[in-house]
Amino acid sequence: MSSEDASTPSTPGDTETSAQPTATAPDNPGFTAVLRYFLRLGTLGFGGPIAVVGYMQRDLVEKRGWIAKQEFLNGVALGQTMPGPLAAQVAMWVGYLKRGALGAAATALAFIAPSFLMVTGVAAIYAHYSGLSVVQALFYGIAPAVMAIITIAAYKLVRLTDGKDWRAWAISAVVFAVTALTGREPIYLIVGAGLLMILLDARPRLPRRRTPSPSKGTSTYGIATWPLASTALGTLATGGTLASLGLFFLKTGALVFGSGLAIVPLLRDGVVTQHHWLTQAQFLDAVAMGLITPGPVVITAGFIGYLVGGATGALVATVAIFIPIYLGVVVPGRWFIRHRDNPQLKAFVTGATAAAGGALCGAVVVLTRQAVTDIPTAAIALATLALLWRFKIPEPYVVGVAGVLGLLLL
Repeated sequence: MSSEDASTPSTPGDTETSAQPTATAPDNPGFTAVLRYFLRLGTLGFGGPIAVVGYMQRDLVEKRGWIAKQEFLNGVALGQTMPGPLAAQVAMWVGYLKRGALGAAATALAFIAPSFLMVTGVAAIYAHYSGLSVVQALFYGIAPAVMAIITIAAYKLVRLTDGKDWRAWAISAVVFAVTALTGREPIYLIVGAGLLMILLDARPRLPRRRTPSPSKGTSTYGIATWPLASTALGTLATGGTLASLGLFFLKTGALVFGSGLAIVPLLRDGVVTQHHWLTQAQFLDAVAMGLITPGPVVITAGFIGYLVGGATGALVATVAIFIPIYLGVVVPGRWFIRHRDNPQLKAFVTGATAAAGGALCGAVVVLTRQAVTDIPTAAIALATLALLWRFKIPEPYVVGVAGVLGLLLL
């Protein structure tokens, strides 16, 4: 989910009077047409997650009537609660409504494939020419601009998710301090923050029997503790680099709460600090590639995977990071729609999202030390920050201009 993901996207036509017919038989297309739509959207869908979800609402609900408005909004609500990037989750939800779990996988593939191919293609060029001075100059300008983009996203995420809840602000502050001071991503603090909010706001009743009845809340506990269970996968990395790569991204995909960019501190801690797969500079370059290509920011996984294990590594990393996101759509699915007001689930998401925002802010401090190294890079970072604060400029344009400045300055 992106930093703007916590509010339902809308378009100018999204009013009660402009609601189009629901996806009834005359308006129900063949599934091939749905896949063609998502393939095109994945290729041309710039503008960030809220913009892309707005395109879906405009095209699929209002113009074509392929999906009922309430069904679409249910998918948005599901995406706001489950970990993962909102646009990809809504695309999977549409496929799930049309053809079940296989349909969700097919629409995900169509939506993600274009950005995956772009990112891996750029990664191949980057890996081959990264030692050239022109490439180093390009990313000399890009890196500080990326930090400005992440700074804006971190601020919006924390302000939006924490609101006026002082407890959420306290959680964000603690996780920020730990991340900034240690340079490590406190994964267990994210999960622990969610569990803490359950204890504070929605403490479950203790079961009367040692063996709880399957009909009394086990689904809620399963979802709430799923990220915690997934972290254990990180200790099972045996069988070589590809196995370690897959398990790491599988774990990370289950913990992308609050924003697509919330993945940044998780990735940095794993690929730079723990596994030493990339340097800090290479990692910032990977994040930049995720920002300037269409599709979700988590496609950065493909870039990192290529640098670590070639084309196979790119495929392993991308599939692994999207598996928990996919499961977060198709497993709870209809159950979530019936129980989305469950107090334990809402409390867990509140705590985990606050912690993710704090971690993202802490990562800004850590990464800025690497990206801003002199007066020119500081000037690029501050200028980018000022422009993005004042104007709504698409990130690819900002990164492109910063790259040109890097070429001119270095």
